[in-house]
Amino acid sequence: MEKIEHTTITTNGINMHVASIGTGPVILFLHGFPELWYSWRHQLLSLSSHGYRCIAPDLRGYGDTDAPPSAASYTVLHIVGDLVGLIDHLGIDQVFLVGHDWGAIVAWNFCLFRPDRIKALVNMSVVWFPRNPAINPVEESRAMLGDDYYVYRFQEPGEAEKDFARIDTALLFKNLLSSNDPNPPCIPKETGFSGLLKTPETLPSWLSEENINYYANIFNKTGFTGGLNYYRAIKLSWELTGPWTGQQIKVPVKFIVGDLDLTYSIPGVKEYIHSGGFKKLVPNLQDAVVIEGAAHFINQERPEEVNAHIHEFIKKF
Repeated sequence: MEKIEHTTITTNGINMHVASIGTGPVILFLHGFPELWYSWRHQLLSLSSHGYRCIAPDLRGYGDTDAPPSAASYTVLHIVGDLVGLIDHLGIDQVFLVGHDWGAIVAWNFCLFRPDRIKALVNMSVVWFPRNPAINPVEESRAMLGDDYYVYRFQEPGEAEKDFARIDTALLFKNLLSSNDPNPPCIPKETGFSGLLKTPETLPSWLSEENINYYANIFNKTGFTGGLNYYRAIKLSWELTGPWTGQQIKVPVKFIVGDLDLTYSIPGVKEYIHSGGFKKLVPNLQDAVVIEGAAHFINQERPEEVNAHIHEFIKKF
């Protein structure tokens, strides 16, 4: 880990913290919620040893990267703009892109907006869903999963922050990272997030107190608003991406998900992946891998398998 370099660059009006290691073709890693560059530590070390330059920023709103206060500053156009500015700053023409969770959503949109900058994509957990011009995704998920569905509950500024503040941050991360409940998370207003906590008696073998404390220490300093603002900008992103309605993702793609991942259990997702709908909208989808017994934080939970899948795919290009 001490070989990983940390720098700050200016991009798209913000200062961005970037972790990097290695030389060679560039792999750009995009983390999810509520995570950091640190989520990719296993991939940075492994893939740099195979002759790649591995770069993992703290995305806008996270860690040591600036966090603009307004939720309107967190659309997918802003986040992709940050990343284009990052690779421009580093003098990089094209990258292999790897995303997970919200990082996967950003990665899909990066490929939609600027496919010329992407050699190939390995995405995890969140599939590409086409833009529905008739309804925004927040209302669509609310109609499907109710008012308690976490995406809807995260919309009100300050509400989720107060909820998280009632829970010790290390305990919160212990629960989040070790959860293997595939049910879409619903947060009743009466109990809040604490009502869902199922603290494990022992940590899974892949997760240590040191890992948990790394996240907890950073989020104790920054809070969660930056990450929550991604959810609060969903409607605005939907409005602004109207010009790309119906556009396919044209870059070569490999998709990876755990069979216990909550995203895999959202109604209709399994059928979409396995019955041809996904391939129709992502015509260069070359593989959709379901890893048995793996939950949401798959790149940390099953690093050797994930590293092998990434390397096997990108070395073709």
